[in-house]
Amino acid sequence: MPRPSNNNESRRQKRLPPGVSNPVDIHVGQRLRLRRTLLGMSQEKLGDAVGLTFQQIQKYERGANRIGASRLYMFSRILDVPVAYFFEELPSQIRSHEGQMEIGLSDQPQEALERDPMARRETLELVRAYYAVGNPKVRRRIVDLVRSLGGDEEE
Repeated sequence: MPRPSNNNESRRQKRLPPGVSNPVDIHVGQRLRLRRTLLGMSQEKLGDAVGLTFQQIQKYERGANRIGASRLYMFSRILDVPVAYFFEELPSQIRSHEGQMEIGLSDQPQEALERDPMARRETLELVRAYYAVGNPKVRRRIVDLVRSLGGDEEE
């Protein structure tokens, strides 16, 4: 006899196969790595600040281990960002499931989370070089130059 459908069951998240990280955990880890590197902080230094090894920080940054709420709050304080920072720019394919993750093929082509330009070392180098320029007028000219090279006419 089939069980009656329970509203809570329909909202329950499907389990991911063993060894597969949750896309939200991967995104939060990428944001943790981005902020840490933008501040020029090593994994070891961040780990020392929260009482963890650099290996544990690596696992968080890869999304291999889930970051608990209290630890996420500690990271936000140390990295001087609001907790919401870690969830900013969450890809729409993750948000659209509203808590229901499904593993399988998609009808639409999907971009890998690792292709996020904000997670690239090249982006970090560019941002550091940009902020190393002390004169705000020169920085503005750099932005204008980069936009003209990229063909972006928007202001």
